[in-house]
Amino acid sequence: MKSNTSTLSFSQQIQEGIPTELPPARERNPEYSHAPVRKDILSESEKKLALKNALRYFPSAWHPVLAPEFLEELKQFGRIYAYRFKPDYPMYARPISEYPAKTREGAAIMLMIQNNLDPKVAQHPDELITYGGNGAVFQNWGQYLLTMKYLSELSETQTLHMYSGHPMGLFPSTPEAPRVVVTNGMMIPNYSTSDDWERYNALGVTQYGQMTAGSYMYIGPQGIVHGTAITVLNAFRRVLPKDESIKGQVFLTAGLGGMSGAQPKAGNIAGCITVCAEVNAMAAQKRFDQGWVDMLFTDMDKLVDRTKKAIAGKETISLAYVGNVVHVWERFADEKIHIALGSDQTSLHNPWSGGYYPANLSFEEANTMMANDPEGFQKEVQESLRRHVTAINRHTAKGTYFFDYGNAFLLEASRAGADVMADNGVDFRYPSYVQDILGPLCFDYGFGPFRWVCASGKPEDLKATDRIALEVMTKQLENAPEGIRQQLQDNILWIKEAEENKLVVGSQARILYADSEGRIAIAKAFNTAIAAGKLSGPVVLGRDHHDVSGTDSPYRETSNIFDGSRFTADMAVHNVIGDSFRGATWVSIHNGGGVGWGEVINGGFGLLLDGSEAAEGRLKNMLFFDVNNGIARRSWARNPHAMTALKREMERTPELKITFPNLVDESLFQNLF
Repeated sequence: MKSNTSTLSFSQQIQEGIPTELPPARERNPEYSHAPVRKDILSESEKKLALKNALRYFPSAWHPVLAPEFLEELKQFGRIYAYRFKPDYPMYARPISEYPAKTREGAAIMLMIQNNLDPKVAQHPDELITYGGNGAVFQNWGQYLLTMKYLSELSETQTLHMYSGHPMGLFPSTPEAPRVVVTNGMMIPNYSTSDDWERYNALGVTQYGQMTAGSYMYIGPQGIVHGTAITVLNAFRRVLPKDESIKGQVFLTAGLGGMSGAQPKAGNIAGCITVCAEVNAMAAQKRFDQGWVDMLFTDMDKLVDRTKKAIAGKETISLAYVGNVVHVWERFADEKIHIALGSDQTSLHNPWSGGYYPANLSFEEANTMMANDPEGFQKEVQESLRRHVTAINRHTAKGTYFFDYGNAFLLEASRAGADVMADNGVDFRYPSYVQDILGPLCFDYGFGPFRWVCASGKPEDLKATDRIALEVMTKQLENAPEGIRQQLQDNILWIKEAEENKLVVGSQARILYADSEGRIAIAKAFNTAIAAGKLSGPVVLGRDHHDVSGTDSPYRETSNIFDGSRFTADMAVHNVIGDSFRGATWVSIHNGGGVGWGEVINGGFGLLLDGSEAAEGRLKNMLFFDVNNGIARRSWARNPHAMTALKREMERTPELKITFPNLVDESLFQNLF
């Protein structure tokens, strides 16, 4: 591989932005997993436009060299990534003090961006994709270089505006405003089909930011480990008798890539046998090497034998299979291996571009067909989904509890004509995990994926924040109402075992599920510790967009909204606007994420704590709204736990005044229709 060597220091390269001299051409890193080749969707005139759009980042004198090179990238890969401009310095989250910046906020955001692109964290680092097959931080390396330069120059009276990876520029602002505002994939509604994404992304004018890739808040698979562990624990509580142990029970699923790679670790934390299939051998090996899966199999017979042994021994173990999960579902049915829980975390929001691999094709065959015969590939995917569902139905007929894990599995299976519909022909026969588990148990009470990053990069700071969070939650548990005691106890156990479970990949980050009361108390304690010198650097607060308020997604986050409003997106938009003027350091809003382009609107934030009184004021104001906005929406939809949580919050906060629904007696309708 050719090196893009530079005599400049790391800080100098950041401040330079687009280099003053044309760097040498470079090839893709063969050690990395690379994004699938995207389909050839542009006309000849559109390809010229795509070249113009990519070339505008670079001096005109370089265009004769770059134009044929970028055209070759477009032909070979379906996108222009500008590989030549990938910097040669190692990509990882450095301590905040190592970034050249006028503001700590600018340095913190640079840290978070580099963490999202760290090869240990990112799914396809050369293509600037963090997870989900298409969850991009930037569209090309020119955007990265220019953004980092702007962040190094950012002052307290400027805001950087990001349009789908493109840094539009630094605009005059105020100290109270967000330092960065991010949008990703915000299309006119009639231009939000999957082909629209392919076309406009290939043109270089929009991107799929997933949830936390394009918002700079991904913290590696730990972010989903916790939610998966909570989901799996509560799913087992739902289906097993109280006296029956989780140990020795099988959880079968698929995917070991970005987000899905957390599943084996989560299963181990929950205490079950996790069997997880992954078609990409490189992705499976990566998780095995990182210690996130206990055993790796390429032979189905050996997988079957080891699973049976684990069941007999009532083990807690994670088993990864390099192959297609459809074959596992079918073989386990033939072998009469009982699956207690079943799900799927392939990237079915992106079914035609590498999110799901058909059972009839090898990984290599599928990648070739995806690029050369997209219509044939689509037929193979839909045939595989029908076969997949048929195998699942064999197991659920014998007692397996299957749930959709928010990856658009049931939605795409229904579009393929698979047998997934309920008797009424409207609903799915299997629930979303939000409908049955996270919605009523967590989101309605305000519990969601609160996370933080120790910007010093020091493990001892992360340990200190773990202790602080544990103290806060233990105190909160003392006076907690019955409805949230289990949630607190699960998170107390999580934090106690966090270091032992070796969850950190990339930045020194942590996640836990907390409500508004808990998030504010933990954040305030962090800020106090920074001021007192008990933490050696600032802390960045954030969350997954997959939260109480952040996301409007009818088949996932808002699937337990039953007043007819689950297809509206007012909540996510209000969340981002509300956070922006209540103190967020940066805010982001995206089309797409998790369940697909055009299927969801989601938003997030980042908030820097530096130990100041101003930071304490911001965290109280912003975190309060960030959670209670969503509870209010759920309460208005008549969700009983949300109404309870909101009434409790109004007792604590007299300034909060919310519109409550007047409940209607169902008997009223008996003689009306």
